[in-house]
Amino acid sequence: MSYRRRRHSDEAFMLIELIAAITILLVLTTLCLPLARNQIIRRRETELHEDLRMMRDAIDRYKAYSDQGLIPVKVDGFGYPPDLQTLVDGVAVRGSAKGKFKFLRKIPVDPMTGSVEWGLRSMQDDANSKSWGGENVFDVYSKSTGTALDGTMYADW
Repeated sequence: MSYRRRRHSDEAFMLIELIAAITILLVLTTLCLPLARNQIIRRRETELHEDLRMMRDAIDRYKAYSDQGLIPVKVDGFGYPPDLQTLVDGVAVRGSAKGKFKFLRKIPVDPMTGSVEWGLRSMQDDANSKSWGGENVFDVYSKSTGTALDGTMYADW
């Protein structure tokens, strides 16, 4: 009879240990999920910053080359590219039959929207405009309507 009691109390003790272990795992999981989610968002935000910096640098290099007379310029374009695809396709070098300046390898995917569609501003548009006049590409921004971890809108970056 004492053997049965001891066995029953051991099983009860194992059940309590199991419940305690599961409770601890649930608490740890509850604490780690928001941290993991924020880490993923932070990585996407970093990627967005890098993509915007890369495209803006390509636009600036295009402008510098046009100001130096190395590439042909449309009169109404102010020396800025007509669209993002021009930065990828390249522009003929002035005075060369075969030479092309390429400013981007490809148009990056917006990590917030998952699309290669970016918001564009031309030189003639207002600084905060969300509609593109279509004349040239002076600036790019994300079309995401989301809010960053720091409280700013992705479209304002």
